[in-house]
Amino acid sequence: MSERMQKTFLYKSSARFVYRLADWSANPWRRYSLLAIIFFIGFLIGSSLGMINGVLALMDPVGAFITLIFLEILIKARFVFLETKKPIILVRIFDMLRIGLAYGLISEGLKLL
Repeated sequence: MSERMQKTFLYKSSARFVYRLADWSANPWRRYSLLAIIFFIGFLIGSSLGMINGVLALMDPVGAFITLIFLEILIKARFVFLETKKPIILVRIFDMLRIGLAYGLISEGLKLL
């Protein structure tokens, strides 16, 4: 088994993706639009999870547990990327995804009241 991956073009270009995204989002309008899109994707996922669990009504605790684990992984990934020298845009993307997901779940929960 190989100890290192081969330095193919795909591997090199995917490794530079975060830096290219950070350079692209140096413009504030691009950065805010990217973060808004990520927020709405998180909101869509959160509201979809709430609707699917509400319709099935079989695995509400399991769905909540999986969602909680996913949110905790995003929080841990935030601190990992803050300690490394990666661009800050990746941390903001994780934050907006997390906020959108939580907001989607809360809005689905408020619909039930």
